Amino acid sequence: MNCFAHQKSKLHILSKIKIPVILFLLLFTFIWQGIDSVSSTSLDKQQESLETALSRDIAQCYAVEGTYPPSLEYLREHYALTYNDKLFFVDYQAQGANIMPDVTVIRKGGDPSAQ
Repeated sequence: MNCFAHQKSKLHILSKIKIPVILFLLLFTFIWQGIDSVSSTSLDKQQESLETALSRDIAQCYAVEGTYPPSLEYLREHYALTYNDKLFFVDYQAQGANIMPDVTVIRKGGDPSAQ
């Protein structure tokens, strides 16, 4: 009879351990998804901010100098444009002095925490 009582106590202990472990895993999963969602939203905002800064600097250059900037480097040097080139690729195609350049911002793949 003692043998059966000993097995029941082991099963009772294991069932008590399972519930906290399952709850911990569920909580961990929800927190991980939340962090991932916030990270994605942050990258979206950074890309939107970069696109806005590019448009603003291009328009300012045209207003001040009467021509559009010849290159992305020109904007970096003269208009203090900064961005994380590990996260974003900016394709800047100058069309001419009086034609607005074609600018495309592309988010690079990879780990967003590698800033």
